[in-house]
Amino acid sequence: MTSTGPEQHLSYPRQEAVTRRFRLGQPRGFRLSPDGVRACFIRSSSGRDPVGSLWAAEVVGGAVHERLIVDARALVDDGSDLPAAEKARRERMRETTTGITAYSADSALARAVFSLDGIPYSVDLTEPGASVVQVAHPGPVVDPQQSPDGTHVAFVSDRSVYVTSFEDGAGDAVCLAAPESDLHSWGLADFVAAEEFDRVRGLWWLDTNDALLVEFVDESAVEVRWIADPAQPQNEPIPHRYPSAGTRNPEARLFHVLLDGSRTELTWDRDAYPYLTSVETASDGGAVIAVLSRDQQHQLILGLAAGTRELTPLAERVTRPWVTVLPGVPCRAPDGSLLEIVANAQEDCFQLMCDGRPLSPSGFNVHGLVDVDHDRLVVIGTSDPMDQHVLRIGWNGEVEHVTTGDSVNSVAARGDAMVVATATAEATGTSYTATLTGASGTITSMAERSVVEPKVTFLRVGERRLCAAVLWPTGHVAGSARLPVILTPYAGPHHARVVHAASGFAQDQWIADQGFAVVVIDGVGTPGRGPAWEFGVHLDLASGVLADQVSGLQALAAIYPDLDLDRVGITGWSFGGFLAGLAVLERPDVFRAAVAGAPVTDQRLYDTAYTERYLGRPQDNPEVYDAHSLLLKAHQLERPLLIIHGLADDNVLAANTLQLSSALLAAGRSHSVIPLSGVTHMTPQEVVTENLMRLGVEFFTTHLC
Repeated sequence: MTSTGPEQHLSYPRQEAVTRRFRLGQPRGFRLSPDGVRACFIRSSSGRDPVGSLWAAEVVGGAVHERLIVDARALVDDGSDLPAAEKARRERMRETTTGITAYSADSALARAVFSLDGIPYSVDLTEPGASVVQVAHPGPVVDPQQSPDGTHVAFVSDRSVYVTSFEDGAGDAVCLAAPESDLHSWGLADFVAAEEFDRVRGLWWLDTNDALLVEFVDESAVEVRWIADPAQPQNEPIPHRYPSAGTRNPEARLFHVLLDGSRTELTWDRDAYPYLTSVETASDGGAVIAVLSRDQQHQLILGLAAGTRELTPLAERVTRPWVTVLPGVPCRAPDGSLLEIVANAQEDCFQLMCDGRPLSPSGFNVHGLVDVDHDRLVVIGTSDPMDQHVLRIGWNGEVEHVTTGDSVNSVAARGDAMVVATATAEATGTSYTATLTGASGTITSMAERSVVEPKVTFLRVGERRLCAAVLWPTGHVAGSARLPVILTPYAGPHHARVVHAASGFAQDQWIADQGFAVVVIDGVGTPGRGPAWEFGVHLDLASGVLADQVSGLQALAAIYPDLDLDRVGITGWSFGGFLAGLAVLERPDVFRAAVAGAPVTDQRLYDTAYTERYLGRPQDNPEVYDAHSLLLKAHQLERPLLIIHGLADDNVLAANTLQLSSALLAAGRSHSVIPLSGVTHMTPQEVVTENLMRLGVEFFTTHLC
């Protein structure tokens, strides 16, 4: 891997800001051709360039060569004219770049379609220097999707689904489905699916090429939350249909739509199974659809046979306390059998199953199914929560470990070809290795190397063998000084921070270099340790999570006397922000100061699918919700607390911070609030990213040093 080098005088906060947390310049969005000789991907020109362009890595003369397919800078402006639906889609995907951010290709990887500033384009992927052709469209588009045979492209414009035929040359786009209300949409993922089930698409081509599966969403029953910018009082607030815990969800339905516009609803008991969590199309022209009950304990798996317009039940699963939705499944194997990843309680692991028969090895937690072919499957997962590895699994259960060692890996695969992205604990940055038909090589990353090189000590501590990481100031000599401590956890479901990837600790190292010891602990509920560990937060996202932070810190202090437990602070964002606020309210004996970013201060204010999965509905468990409310604990505040929130946040609404601040004021408790005008949950603005780091360190320097 090569990368552009930063200026040596550049401060780390500034570098992290201008590189969008070092994501710029990274290759991503890999797709492989069926013959394995070509991989396409998105990459910007440098670690400071936010505009993604389309590239190919191809086998030429026995070596892997890179070729620019589309230079997006020749087509794009600043992205300010993006459709509102596309902006919302990128927020759900945590997308911080511009230019080409996603693309779709036919099954042969011969043609791609993408959109720039709402304009759809098409390009031949096989011919060097091929012209980029604008696709006929009625207005700004979202999520253009190429048909498997490359003859058509479908997309969403103004909440309607259109299709354009390449066979008709520059023919007009034909509307297949249009909403009858401003609160209806076709072809877009509903908020709950996009935010909580990682399903960001709402239309899918069937491999018969003559029909699509299209999601219809009705938000009319969803309560309105208003997103306003007080710094711009001349602008009207934006209505945001947000399903808070215990309230009505958007209604999601699925339709089979032919290219002549005729459509048939694919029905199931939507009262019993309101969540449409996944749609996986199959090469035989059919599909597998999964839906969930509102309590997420009952999953119904449905099949659509090729050429039919009716769903057939394939399986019904009951998992308590909840069904864990993972990428790539459920789906069909080549022989028609059903592939799933299930929580195997007996083995205490998430296991890949084929018609109920285990395929993945015992003790290996499968995180997702990446590829299925006639010879083998490719999965990602871990037997150690600090790692993530790539496995090939034969239909006979034979296992090949594609990656090993202390590292975090992801993969794009198709047959024998694959591209593996590898991050290690030794150095920042990610390497990309392409194994194509006839050659292997590296794909260049243009991402910058951090001016800070983290030195992380990884440990398993305490009776619960908690995963922990410790960072010291550069050059710190053990026993030379006792240092104030800052905990920087996320510690919530779905995300592990303590993993063997040095890049994830660059900011922690910078904080340490300001004169602190930095500690990161993954406690109960974090992924990678199996169902029992992840289910340990059922009905309690607070006490056990906080207890693990405290016990892990105390276990580390027994190993490292330089950790000064009389001067401990904690900081986090989102769930980590909730935890930081909880820590100073519930354990002021341990935590002397906190910075809480975008915290959920009252779980009743957060969305249905996430909150009810862990805590049930507030109507059924009001005492559980009260136990998690920072508002009801406001009178307990004894320590300095800084709260930060983006006022344009449509995920964790700013009401969380404003209501906590009001409760603290009513209780006579001093605190500080930084409202960020126009900032969303991602905080992508450079000046915000840079200065929030500095303000956090200044806060802890004042109160801990």
